Amino acid sequence: MDNERIREFCLGLPHVAESVNWGHHLVFWVGDKALGGRMFALIHLDDLDTASTGVVWFHCGAERFHALLETDGVIPAPYLAHAFWVTIERWNAFGQRQWEDELRQAHQLIYNKLPKRTKSALALPEKERAKPIRESRKAPGMR
Repeated sequence: MDNERIREFCLGLPHVAESVNWGHHLVFWVGDKALGGRMFALIHLDDLDTASTGVVWFHCGAERFHALLETDGVIPAPYLAHAFWVTIERWNAFGQRQWEDELRQAHQLIYNKLPKRTKSALALPEKERAKPIRESRKAPGMR
């Protein structure tokens, strides 16, 4: 696997948006951040610094967290381990099928945690998604 194949796979999952955050991370969101979406994975874009930060970070949930840490090349994600995120230190830590399974599970875990309002917005056609969220944020009498 590599950055581009991870990106292609993640963008193929339902309701995924991407953004560049913290200067050098491509972040994958279940639902756009503006709609109340939440991140489920990120990849480090600067290949020169991957030794210290790993190649991919993702949410794995409390049930999988400790089991994944038993895998060579998997460590607790800096700043996010308390929320059950792991960092994969190198591309060959998993085979392609396991990469896809782990990222699919990360996506599903985060989707399941989304607020009902966000899930409802994601169920709308893309053109209409922002409308309910924006309207719900307006003060009374400003419609």
